[in-house]
Amino acid sequence: MGLIDTSVSSDLEFVYVGDPMCSWCWGFAPVLDRMQAVYDIPIRVVVGGLRPGPDADVLDDRLESFLAHHWHQVEEASDQPFDDEFLKRRDGWRYDTEMPAIAVVTMRSLDEKAVLPFHSRLQRAFYAEGIDITDPDNYPALLEDYTVDHEEFMSRLQTSEMRELAWADFAEARSLGVAGFPSLLVFDGEQYGVVTRGFQPAESLLPALSDWLLNRYTDTGEGLFCEPGVTC
Repeated sequence: MGLIDTSVSSDLEFVYVGDPMCSWCWGFAPVLDRMQAVYDIPIRVVVGGLRPGPDADVLDDRLESFLAHHWHQVEEASDQPFDDEFLKRRDGWRYDTEMPAIAVVTMRSLDEKAVLPFHSRLQRAFYAEGIDITDPDNYPALLEDYTVDHEEFMSRLQTSEMRELAWADFAEARSLGVAGFPSLLVFDGEQYGVVTRGFQPAESLLPALSDWLLNRYTDTGEGLFCEPGVTC
């Protein structure tokens, strides 16, 4: 897996670089869920910035064909649901990933533990429910399952501060050498190592990752795993 070989650190964490409007990231969401159930290691989310702002494209026949092809591939590989009716839209809508990225960092500013589930909620909204997550007006409903102050979230969502934080995430992703999503890294407090660049199903990724953790952290490796029936 190309992972690091340094001393054991209590700062061990996974760093997930993805985007709410990245279809392969939606396919990877169940893998992250499984990782949370198996490993007692935090997962930090960095929003990569797929097509933000000036990089956004207008949804037209060409883009529909491109996206539909990828969505079908992801559905086949991951069994994640897709509703492609959204791709029929022809009103000048732009595939601009900036707003959902801003939403993720806004959630982080209010409740860091809610970031990963909220990231997944945005993915489900867009891919499976056909909700336009580039439209701020749709966010009050998307916050229903979260205990953060909804008015405060909406107040922060369209501020320059949150936009700058989102673009700082994009810059961090580049500094980590990430050129595609999803990417999963591991950080031991000093160095980063690559777990995967691109989608892998849980059945192939987790056994290799578990073996690596147990081999690397011989004395403490078992403590990185949750026991069956026990919440870590």
